[in-house]
Amino acid sequence: MKRGKVVIVGAGMVGTSIAYSIINQSICEEIVIIDINEAKAMGEALDMMHAMEFMNYKTIVRSGNYNDCSDADVIIITASVPMDSKLTNRMELLSKNKNVMKSIVESIMASGFNGILLIVSNPVDIMTYYAWKISGLPKEKVIGSGTTLDSARLHYYIAKTVDVSPSSVHAFVIGEHGDSEMVAWSTATIGGKDIYNVCKDNVERIGKNPYEKFLEEVKNAGWDVFSKKGNTSYGIAASVTGILKSILYDENKVYPVSVYLDGEYGVSDVYVSVPTIINNEGAKEIVELHLTDEENQKFKNSCLILKNKCLEFLN
Repeated sequence: MKRGKVVIVGAGMVGTSIAYSIINQSICEEIVIIDINEAKAMGEALDMMHAMEFMNYKTIVRSGNYNDCSDADVIIITASVPMDSKLTNRMELLSKNKNVMKSIVESIMASGFNGILLIVSNPVDIMTYYAWKISGLPKEKVIGSGTTLDSARLHYYIAKTVDVSPSSVHAFVIGEHGDSEMVAWSTATIGGKDIYNVCKDNVERIGKNPYEKFLEEVKNAGWDVFSKKGNTSYGIAASVTGILKSILYDENKVYPVSVYLDGEYGVSDVYVSVPTIINNEGAKEIVELHLTDEENQKFKNSCLILKNKCLEFLN
């Protein structure tokens, strides 16, 4: 198994939770944490090294600078302006994060980096598009975490209602990681049985039409956690670690990540979440779901919202 080098830009709760998730699963050889607050990055790295005795594999965790990016396999960007309770949606972070992302990506590319960029900073679809434009890397090598966590949250809420394991639920949240996201219900299954028939056969447990309820729970999940603890960290850390593992270990797993569409789904020139095969090439292949006409319209509407925001953002 390949144990590569991973650089994490951002030593906040998300970045450090990702680093800790990685070392708990022992999936890479070295992690370098970069942050504008160098002392914070050093402290976080040292704290994790103190825990290494209890891990399955000794991962080297240290703080560093952008020179460390030159030979990295994957760079995970989590850096962002701080969230606060006054924000009503992720798009409000857009103008504030523009200069942050520009500075980070230019510094990364100046090192000679030629690996895979994994963007987590919000609003993730537009930040990923922007990072791709600045970096000059092939589109396959720039990926956003997208709706991977949203889909995991969907699995959780469905599984809790039906009383099965979340791993037995197969359903994708696609589109924007945000207000216009949607669920491809026509492709959803529970234990191999399509969700429409599951709901039909379990009306007393699930209700006649639970679909909007499930989607609203997913949309509100992040804000619900944020309002209670001041951040969201463990869910995104686990989902990003899953994506990273598929890259480093060439697993060919399918995740709903934010990728560049160039005609797929009848959409072009936008980064948006769709099921994608992930391996050591990055985004190896986009999986085109057979959506219903209604789902297709909702998905294209979500893409249009992102494209309009991108145009506004880049101008």
